[in-house]
Amino acid sequence: MPAIDLARLRKQANRLADFFFLPDEFMKHLREMLEFYVNYTLRTKENIAPGSNLMTYRTPPVVLRHIENELRDAAAKNPEHALDLADLLWDEGALETRLLSAFLLGRIPPQEEHLLPRITAWTQQVRDPGVRSALLTIGLTRMRKEAPNQFFGLIQELLHPARARTWSYGIQALLPMIADVKFENFPPILDLVEPIIQAAPATLQTDLEELIIELYKASPSETTFFLKQILSTSKDPLTFISMRRISPSLPPALQAEIKDYLRPVLSQPADPTIEESKEEIISKLENMLEEIKIKPKEPKISRKSEPSTNKKTPPKSAKGKTKHEG
Repeated sequence: MPAIDLARLRKQANRLADFFFLPDEFMKHLREMLEFYVNYTLRTKENIAPGSNLMTYRTPPVVLRHIENELRDAAAKNPEHALDLADLLWDEGALETRLLSAFLLGRIPPQEEHLLPRITAWTQQVRDPGVRSALLTIGLTRMRKEAPNQFFGLIQELLHPARARTWSYGIQALLPMIADVKFENFPPILDLVEPIIQAAPATLQTDLEELIIELYKASPSETTFFLKQILSTSKDPLTFISMRRISPSLPPALQAEIKDYLRPVLSQPADPTIEESKEEIISKLENMLEEIKIKPKEPKISRKSEPSTNKKTPPKSAKGKTKHEG
């Protein structure tokens, strides 16, 4: 498509923002603007985003960025109107409108009682991974920065060990927090994700890869020690299978550190003291076998064939003679 005239785009976005308080008019002008910037070289017959069930205008990202910039202040100052407009944008059902809806949620103060219910419900509804990621990252921007305790409580719910189906959501929401994390807040994050990395389901391989990379960027030494500890103690084969698959995508320095730990515990080099105790046990067993030699059993003699030790003499007759005496 031809190069975008940025000055013209800026005016169009500014004009669109004038309808912020008139949601129906806003939607009408937004559709016209998105149609104006359709990238026909990418548009397909079905107009469905790849890997998604959402219709898309194939609008260049720069167009959405200019619209977001013009809406930023108005949404922050008027959260109720922002919420109403976010609802309309979401119901429109296009990829671009839902991304704008997630952006507006991220400008709403965390105290707004309807914010979390919408993010929770929409996250479970949507199939498009890009929109879901936008809801969990951009949509929670102000909560993450202005109400970290509330945000951390949400992450704890999403990463609860008994709720494996929401683990992916929790990891996606946590990634921006890790990037902004302060050192004193790092250990609680490690405690939170430890059961997830130990379980390491195959469906979360991409999420775990992103999580470990972000953890390592935030604190290489703590992350390295953390992973070694998990790999040294885990008895779940999935931990090692997933980590071996993830390993090639990790930073080279981290790969080198955990290389020798990517085998199940039984095949890892054991502690010398444990090796000695094993040797002692084997030695004792061998000695016991030497002492307890199994002798061949002597054949039992049948009572019928036993020689009589008290041989009875034939009975004597009345005359005192034996039966055979003449």
